[in-house]
Amino acid sequence: MPTTEVLKQQIVDETILSPRFYTTDFAALDRIDVGPVRDEWEVLLAQMEADPNRLHFRRRDRFTGIVEALEPDVRDEFIAFLLSSMTSEFSGCIFYSEIARRTTNPDIRRLMRLLTRDESRHAGFIRDSLKDAGLPISLDFLTRAKKHHYFRPKFILYATYLSEKIGYARYIAICRHLEAHPENNFHPLFDRFEEWCNDEYRHGEAIALLIRADPKLTRGVNRLWIRFFLVSVYATMYCRDHMRPALHRAMGLDITNYDYQVFKICSDISRQVFPILLDTDNPKFRDAMEAMRLASLRLEAAREKAGLRKLIARAGASAAVGWAFLRLLSVRTKANALPARVLHPATW
Repeated sequence: MPTTEVLKQQIVDETILSPRFYTTDFAALDRIDVGPVRDEWEVLLAQMEADPNRLHFRRRDRFTGIVEALEPDVRDEFIAFLLSSMTSEFSGCIFYSEIARRTTNPDIRRLMRLLTRDESRHAGFIRDSLKDAGLPISLDFLTRAKKHHYFRPKFILYATYLSEKIGYARYIAICRHLEAHPENNFHPLFDRFEEWCNDEYRHGEAIALLIRADPKLTRGVNRLWIRFFLVSVYATMYCRDHMRPALHRAMGLDITNYDYQVFKICSDISRQVFPILLDTDNPKFRDAMEAMRLASLRLEAAREKAGLRKLIARAGASAAVGWAFLRLLSVRTKANALPARVLHPATW
């Protein structure tokens, strides 16, 4: 088993695939007007305020000994998955809490308090799972360990929407797979995935309403930004997942097939808000995604080198990552006519 100090260092060491902590222009968030989507907004926030998962994340049992008994390669990758997920959930909690504290817009504050509540529960539940494995990680440590990156509000909306929706797609795909193959369910955490991912789904619905409330966010040059964020989020997931082969093998998942299943779910959902969709079935897209994976492996390997060799290796790998990213961006997208109503039930 790794030590707590080793895990803390893994959190501190940011790579291109690491979860980030963010800050933004809070005054700009104050100017958001949900008037154009008010009816749907009130329906959704009433659902969130009813708090359907208020009892779901209470500790009912301990998971002591389960992680320790896993095969070493599965255990290491599962712990890395838990660390990454906890960092992502907690970064969202901190960011949403900061927005609620520093904005005066009542609609934004109302939403952000609900998001903070949910993300705090998610992060705390993962923290308890690590603690049961003898790996206590202070969530306060994360606020001191991670740098904060500035993002413009519209970029926050695009990135947060995709983060929440692809999180839903990932968890629901695993959930449905393990329902069909319970022999691959090696940790009780997976039993909580369906309700958990429904939180993620509702979060994404709220951000979708904020995007659709301002038509400019889906027009003109912003279509290019949407394309950029779609490629970035999909490529990050693809590269990160392929670095955890033992974890996916233990769940009985083929990584590539699983990732493209998640992309399809996420693309189907994002029809509610994005005027373009990535053509993830296009052979050119898949070839470029594989090139991105290989380039990211080179970039990770370069981190282990020293001196001039490290600089040269990183430069070459970074160029390969950039070229693969441009290839992904160059694949023709699919046009999507936005529906009149934004909210869409979770049917996956």
